[in-house]
Amino acid sequence: MIRGIPAAASNLKPISKLRVAAAQMKFRDLPAENLDWIGEVAHRKAREGVDAILFPECAVTGYNRDFDGLSRATATARRALEFLSQTARRARCHLLVGCPTFTGARLFNSLVVFDRRGRETFRYSKIHLTARDRRFFAPGNSIAFFHLDRVPCTAIICHERRFPELVRLPVMLGAQILFHPNAGLDSLPVSKAKRKGRDGIVARAFENEIFYVFANSVGPQGDGLWSAGDSKIVGPDSRILALANNRDARVIDAELDLTKAGRQYAREALVQPAFLRAHWRSLLAACRRQLRKSKTT
Repeated sequence: MIRGIPAAASNLKPISKLRVAAAQMKFRDLPAENLDWIGEVAHRKAREGVDAILFPECAVTGYNRDFDGLSRATATARRALEFLSQTARRARCHLLVGCPTFTGARLFNSLVVFDRRGRETFRYSKIHLTARDRRFFAPGNSIAFFHLDRVPCTAIICHERRFPELVRLPVMLGAQILFHPNAGLDSLPVSKAKRKGRDGIVARAFENEIFYVFANSVGPQGDGLWSAGDSKIVGPDSRILALANNRDARVIDAELDLTKAGRQYAREALVQPAFLRAHWRSLLAACRRQLRKSKTT
């Protein structure tokens, strides 16, 4: 299967409901400890009827660390992906996990998507890197577009919320859910400001008429830096359906009524103004071509 381009499913009934969870993490020092927590959450929430679980950016390793050592231990990264695959298969639950990944010798800050059978169905690599990211990671070069139980979805990572085109373009392609893994790494004053909801998430859900699932790390991150927590799930009408606090590791979930994610404003933008129609079509064709270039590993 081509990454991000689903197998033909035209005769299958559309999915109208999906229960999703956002896992707010306190990162551990060792990847094995983070994986243990991810595994425990996956099995517990799957038993509760959750269909898909989003974990934060770099959930496997933690974010505030030196990734140069990881680049010399590719076997460790492979074992992490194998563990996540087995966990998704045993839990029969979609997992979306932030994890550093390799393509050849290049390291990427990625979100890896596993289906209920444990297959890696999509891998999105962060395009817009922070100054810290650029010390370790190469930039991705494709938007995110994938399916969970035939539901079209997209993703951004961390500060890519500042680049609305990364959301609008896949929504124009059909995405109804945006998954946003994050790993806050701010001074305490900035972190406190983010806790007051100044993150643009509600606006992004509303302006695209989609569901927005945001999973963040939480608490002190070392070196005097903090993460604001406040993981949340937001509806297309801008209502907050579930919200974590800014102190604790916890998992929130909500049932999404996908008939409400009509993508109205993105669809209207494809039509008016008329002088942009051909340009939108060209952009979307380029997005599809780029998605086809990347195949699952």
